[in-house]
Amino acid sequence: MPRAGWVKPESDRRLSDVVSVGVLTRVFAPDLVDEVIAQAGRTEVRHRSLPARVMAYFSIGMALYSQGSYEDVYAQLTDGLSWASRWQESYSPPSKSAISQARVRLGSEPVAALFARVAAPVSQPGTAGGWLAGRRLVAIDGMCVDVADSPANDEYFGRAGVSKGEKAAFPMARVVALAECGTHAIFAASVGTYKQSEAELTESLLTHLDQSMLLIADRGFFSYALWRKAAQSGADLLWRARTDRGAPTPRHVKDLPDGSWLADLQQTHSAQARRTDPIRVRVIDYTIDDGREHPDTYRLFTTILDPDEAGAIELAAAYGCRWEIEVAFDELKTHQRGPRTVLRSKSPDLVLQEIWGHLCCHFAIRSLMADTAAHTGHDPQRLSFVAALRITRQSIAHQGDFSPSRP
Repeated sequence: MPRAGWVKPESDRRLSDVVSVGVLTRVFAPDLVDEVIAQAGRTEVRHRSLPARVMAYFSIGMALYSQGSYEDVYAQLTDGLSWASRWQESYSPPSKSAISQARVRLGSEPVAALFARVAAPVSQPGTAGGWLAGRRLVAIDGMCVDVADSPANDEYFGRAGVSKGEKAAFPMARVVALAECGTHAIFAASVGTYKQSEAELTESLLTHLDQSMLLIADRGFFSYALWRKAAQSGADLLWRARTDRGAPTPRHVKDLPDGSWLADLQQTHSAQARRTDPIRVRVIDYTIDDGREHPDTYRLFTTILDPDEAGAIELAAAYGCRWEIEVAFDELKTHQRGPRTVLRSKSPDLVLQEIWGHLCCHFAIRSLMADTAAHTGHDPQRLSFVAALRITRQSIAHQGDFSPSRP
């Protein structure tokens, strides 16, 4: 029996065929979208069929439907809007050219600002795998993303060399991000070119750290300068160190009862460096016996100097949680983006818009999964991202507060 006031839809699409606008509007509220658009100076002066607010949601919608054409993504999005308004509003399908022009007018800045305003840690104190000694486990890592092979992208982003002077098939953007180990939620990111180093992109992320966190990093991140800057954020650090030639050499200070030891790190490459104060760290050395003839040996540096706060075994186990950010990247690159390995945008600013749209989309899904886990008492890592992504693509919004034009 239909509800009073219900208008029968003229579309033959099923409820499961339309995008869940509710997922987007719940995490990225329309008022906030309008606010970041205004702050970026992208507010429309005159009425357009594709206003900035619609294009902000479209940028995230492209991440949900990376295999679809512009027209397909728009159709999915606006069918959701029509259903949410009980089919009292309809939207004329624009051309691919019109959508492209609207994306250019919006630019990347509002989408990046939207992510920055909303993305935040979401794990609860009881979240399994998310905490150690009262500290939130946070991992940092980087990934490269293939972008469309256009002259503009090639010049701006650059591409990797392969062998004998040859270059990779596509230009690449580089992304460095912070993610919660307990929820896989990426809550801060720095997007740059392939020519920029991970260390360079990392520095802008340090402001997102605080004293409630334990930052985990692999051996590619350590430098004396970056360690000092990260420690100044107030967060504790747990970083793997290199052990090959040229690796930092800790000077033994004191053995600790759990098998770890205190040490000082001192730069020695110049007289000025030798005059700087040494860095006091705790060192944890261990080997994982996985049956191989030459198993991996690990050396960790940490700022948690008291073994009573966190023992060596606990810290070694916590370092294993660094893998969770790799899982988050796989969710974004393999499952959310799908088998299409190259971003579609042919200009640098639209590439950045597309990447920030992917980050917004991933955070929206992961934050809702964390909320669901908290309400049901489940471990967020036991919930399937692939299933949540499928449901997001297939479900429909039950809220009608999204309008393509300002109220």
